[in-house]
Amino acid sequence: MAHIHIPSEIPARFLARNKAANGVFGAMALIGAVSFFMQLGRDSQSAWISYVSNWLFFTSLAMGAVIFAAATTIVRAKWNWSLRRVSLSGVAFLPIAAVLLIPMLFLRENYFPWIEQMSYDYIVQQKEAYLNVPFLMVRNIVGPAILFTLAFWFAKLALRPDMGRLNEADLDAGQRSWRSRLMAGWTSQEEEETRSRNVMARLGPILVMAYALVLSFVVYDFAMSLESHWFSTLFGGWFFMAALWGGVAYTALAGVFLRGQDDFAYKAIGIQQRHDVGKLAFGFTVFWTYLFWSQYIVIWYGKLPWEQKYMVLRAGHGWGTFSLFVIVCCFVVPFAGLIGKAPKKNTKWLAFMAMTILFGLWCERYWLIAPTLQTSGYDAANMIFQLGIGVGFLGLFMAAVHWFFNTFPIVQIWQPPQFEETHEQELVHTS
Repeated sequence: MAHIHIPSEIPARFLARNKAANGVFGAMALIGAVSFFMQLGRDSQSAWISYVSNWLFFTSLAMGAVIFAAATTIVRAKWNWSLRRVSLSGVAFLPIAAVLLIPMLFLRENYFPWIEQMSYDYIVQQKEAYLNVPFLMVRNIVGPAILFTLAFWFAKLALRPDMGRLNEADLDAGQRSWRSRLMAGWTSQEEEETRSRNVMARLGPILVMAYALVLSFVVYDFAMSLESHWFSTLFGGWFFMAALWGGVAYTALAGVFLRGQDDFAYKAIGIQQRHDVGKLAFGFTVFWTYLFWSQYIVIWYGKLPWEQKYMVLRAGHGWGTFSLFVIVCCFVVPFAGLIGKAPKKNTKWLAFMAMTILFGLWCERYWLIAPTLQTSGYDAANMIFQLGIGVGFLGLFMAAVHWFFNTFPIVQIWQPPQFEETHEQELVHTS
């Protein structure tokens, strides 16, 4: 394993506030709102398909990035010392995701076919213990609330030690306000760093398990349950692992962007970081395809009508070309484009591959829902509105992470001891 050099002194660097950028993000959000309400008047079902698929993509992207930070904390990774804060920035979108979830809780027969089917379909009736509106609302309020709270707690623990290392005189009003909030009950720098490291080590596994559970039943409810006779035991895992993959791709893309905005970030997010995050992006490309194939091959081999329907809808009925496009973006292009060392180290190429992965996953989220409810086939006009609503969600996401990088250091200032594992092993052997 290559030696990872972590500087003993890491300067506090923030992304400069930019009113023009905020104006662009606001315009994007407005485009999304207009697109949604126009589509709502044109075709309400398609409007909600686009809304839910975009919510699933951007929320899972934000959580996937946070979980990436948690996973590297659990394994005590050193290579991503300059990218931890980049991954953590996804937490800034979660309050927006919580608000945008509220309208989805009131979707009824026009989105969930099983509500109407419950009165006459024997197979659906056997699933009533899970498929009922009160339980649907409860689990989609309580679950995300717990998951988002754990994510906020984890982010607070990661950010708090940095606050003691900041010079208040160098901060603007917004940064001072958040420094004051995060330093409530402050003891000492050493105690706070030790406490954050220890609590994050215990909280990380809990957060990861909550993430897997909550994202699983969210996608079961808003995607898999729409085809009420079909199910896949891999569906939840496929979804939340793709979300983690999206978090890795986002970290790579945002890291490349920040390199161009700050001299220290340019040096800190170097070849080692780009190569390692590129390797993870490549690995998850293969894993996403493996999980997809694991579901498909069983359906193809079994040839059971109620299992085939899900894939038949996506292979034909006007959706075949779109399905092929998803596979090209999620597998063919990143697999071919990230083989070898050189592509992973090339800044522009890595950014392009990350954008391809993210766009492929965005299309895949739409693909999970639309063919089931739009059995008439692919509609180019609907996809235009899907794109417009996606622009709105993207504007909100970018505004959130932009605020995060304006408010908190873009590179984590405090770093756990570099050789902590070795030290602990020596203590065990000598005792």
